[in-house]
Amino acid sequence: MRFLVLAGVAVLAVLSLIGVAFTWWFLLPFGLFAYLTGLGVYDVVQNRHSILRNYPVIGHMRFLFEGIRPEIRQYLIESDQDEEPFSRDKRSIIYQRAKGVEDKRPFGTRARVYDSGYEWLTHSVVPIHIEDTDFRVRIGGEHCQKPYDASIYNISAMSFGALSANAIHALNIGAKKGGFAHDTGEGGISRYHRQGGGDLIYEVGSGYFGCRAPDGRFDVAKFRDQAANPQVKLIELKLSQGAKPGHGGMLPASKISEEIAEARGIPMGQDCISPAAHPEFSTPIEMMEFIAKLRENGDGKPVGFKLCIGHRREFMCIVKAMLETEIVPDFIVVDGKEGGTGAAPLEFANHMGMPLVEGLTFAHNTLRGAGLRSRLRIGASGKVVTAFDMAKVLSLGADWANSARGFMFSIGCIQAQACHTNHCPVGVATQDPLRQRALDVTRKSERVYRFHRNTLKALGEMTGAAGLDHPGKFLPHHLLMRESDRDMVTGQQVYPYLPEGFLLRDEEDEFGYLLRWRRAQANSFKPIDTSYV
Repeated sequence: MRFLVLAGVAVLAVLSLIGVAFTWWFLLPFGLFAYLTGLGVYDVVQNRHSILRNYPVIGHMRFLFEGIRPEIRQYLIESDQDEEPFSRDKRSIIYQRAKGVEDKRPFGTRARVYDSGYEWLTHSVVPIHIEDTDFRVRIGGEHCQKPYDASIYNISAMSFGALSANAIHALNIGAKKGGFAHDTGEGGISRYHRQGGGDLIYEVGSGYFGCRAPDGRFDVAKFRDQAANPQVKLIELKLSQGAKPGHGGMLPASKISEEIAEARGIPMGQDCISPAAHPEFSTPIEMMEFIAKLRENGDGKPVGFKLCIGHRREFMCIVKAMLETEIVPDFIVVDGKEGGTGAAPLEFANHMGMPLVEGLTFAHNTLRGAGLRSRLRIGASGKVVTAFDMAKVLSLGADWANSARGFMFSIGCIQAQACHTNHCPVGVATQDPLRQRALDVTRKSERVYRFHRNTLKALGEMTGAAGLDHPGKFLPHHLLMRESDRDMVTGQQVYPYLPEGFLLRDEEDEFGYLLRWRRAQANSFKPIDTSYV
């Protein structure tokens, strides 16, 4: 029975060959069945796939269905609320807002409001109408000469190389029109960032692309030139990325085009290494001194850093270094482990790094405990794509939010999850010139602008419904969540704002902040007590 299909196609091939003697029309079925017969014979003699040796010809159906399984699941099987990694509900609302079409829903919520984990915002009986929803936050501390009034919703880090030229260009033109910022990612400032003319957050990663010396170290003169670009509004030192914290990378020489080499400041024909750790510093104090160096040569613009929280004590080491050196960055971006990436090892994507809610809460309260929270701003990134997502992170301590995949959806991403293959079907995450030709820059940039505008409009409506006049006034008590199938708790109970200066006063707390604070030191990332991290 296992070889029945092979025997069948072989018989049909013979019969078709006999039919050719009567009419040439039999050449077509003969060619098909002869090919399948040859394929079946090869399946039997090959030793790579056991299933094909036992089930020649028909065994290929398994690999066919396996190949189209993600598409079948996405389009026919998964529900509108399944998040893999974004639900159809969330993708649909992004598409609708980007296109400027109706984004309302009939017949009430489809969310399971009595299930554990359900979250909602409290509202007021005296709501406020907010006319201007172009919400802004000033970034730039006491030592900053050129503070930046940023939108509270910006494009998160995505490098040219990971994204296509057309995608970068469309995103930047949309950012220009909407007056919000576009993070370059660690791949440097490309010609497509410059052509768009939009505000840029220049990200400086461990590879120092755009400000890289021939030996891979930091080149201050090149950095000074990049920072002087009038499009650059913020300078962000990247310590880690949520989707793959602590993981370096290599761009093989075969993937380095002239345009990528130009943006990154690297030679053609050589593999390009991004080390896991920065070679310019190895202690918290050295890190603060490097930030001071960036500030000194950064054309007076705000300088900060981005990280995914790992060892909480290490973040406290950085905060202690701020206190000891009096070098306080202008901002910190907390990236959640649910953040996206073009490619990451499965174990890193699933099991390394702290999710955004816990990471943001910890960073916010540590800075409050050290008396530094009022001296800098905090950004948050990690699956923040709706007005509720933004209200939630703002209530937990963020000053603004960034989104990468939300803006990718706005320019046509369909969540094919083929970003690492260079075969993106819509031209967003590919360097194939034919594939990226599908992405029309003019039309998609308009969608970027509309997605941003309509999301902030929705945020304004939620803010007014809560009786507030600015989303920055959301606090933990505005957020409620169902802790179990029966009980509800407020955000203030689960994620409270801890007292200002409590770490400096050596006050005990129920969350273990002081215990870690005592084990943190400014001159090393190593713990004072090595029994645990």
